[in-house]
Amino acid sequence: MSKHSQTEQPQDQATNYLPKKRRPKKKPVFKIVGLIILALLLALGAYGLHLYQQTKSAAEKTYSSVNKVKEAALTSKVASQDPISILLLGTDTGAEGRTEVNGNSDTIIIVTVNPKTKRTTMTSIPRDTMAQMFGTSSYNFRKINAAYDIGGAKMALNSVSKLVNVPLTNYVSVNMGGLEKIVKAVGGVNVTPTLTFSYGGYHFTKGKKIHLNGKAALAYSRMRHEDPQGDYGRQARQRQIIEAIIKSAVSTGTLTNFQSFLDSISNNVTTNLTFDQMVAIFKDYRGAAKKIKSDHLQGISGWWGSASIQVASTTELQRVSDNIRSELGLAKETVSNETTRQNTLNAIYGFNFDHPMTEQNFTVFSQSDN
Repeated sequence: MSKHSQTEQPQDQATNYLPKKRRPKKKPVFKIVGLIILALLLALGAYGLHLYQQTKSAAEKTYSSVNKVKEAALTSKVASQDPISILLLGTDTGAEGRTEVNGNSDTIIIVTVNPKTKRTTMTSIPRDTMAQMFGTSSYNFRKINAAYDIGGAKMALNSVSKLVNVPLTNYVSVNMGGLEKIVKAVGGVNVTPTLTFSYGGYHFTKGKKIHLNGKAALAYSRMRHEDPQGDYGRQARQRQIIEAIIKSAVSTGTLTNFQSFLDSISNNVTTNLTFDQMVAIFKDYRGAAKKIKSDHLQGISGWWGSASIQVASTTELQRVSDNIRSELGLAKETVSNETTRQNTLNAIYGFNFDHPMTEQNFTVFSQSDN
């Protein structure tokens, strides 16, 4: 070995042992924080999955199909964010000691949601409106609120759809007990009463904004006899409550009462909306809740035997049909159904649609009469 190589070897060794530039050591505390964050993310993910499954389970309990082929078509409409209409039915069961399976639908509202115009329209159909029941074994023409009691949601959908000539395939039915619990679940609702009255142990002052809990909201929406506008006044108050619920439901505040809200849905609501359809509507249509428009089918008071009824004129049926079809992006069509036929026959025999009188009698003619 040469002298040169002998002198270089120690230098190489010395060079190898020179102190290297130190890298900052990862402190244990940072590792711990990182692990905590990771654990939290995993926990939140698991909790989110738990809530998703919990929501799906609750939603599936509410599902009750009436026509799966027609209902499936809603999925493609929602995917394209087309306007949709859903029939909202409020039944007189589930509270105040009433335990009927179906019951009459004292609240009938066609809710039309248009995500493109970001507008929701609620159109009330008076419970006493005369209409044909579609789905009975024999001819049946009576008050529209009987459809749900006779043939459930399927008959209600078909009867209301035929009455105003708009496509209706989906529904949500809420009983009285459900309304009370849903209002409670969203933390109550704020309304400004349209008149002063007392009902069910609660007092409401016209023009004075008030926060209502579930029981108070139910009382506010049920009073009818003391209202100068009768059932039309009640319909307006029902739409107030529903509008307030919609606005609360799309806010984050609902999450604080999530479990209660789920219980309210699963125990007191029936619908043919699937869970996936609900999620898609909530996700893509919630913007339409910012602007809510109210309307109603105006009837003419009359008597059918000893029963007090409402008769919707052909002109009024056409107006409501045109408005809803316009919201749905559909062409207007002439309303021609059993109600318009009955109207024509009654007009021949003296029922005055142009200058309504309080004591008019309405006759239900047979199918063979012309």
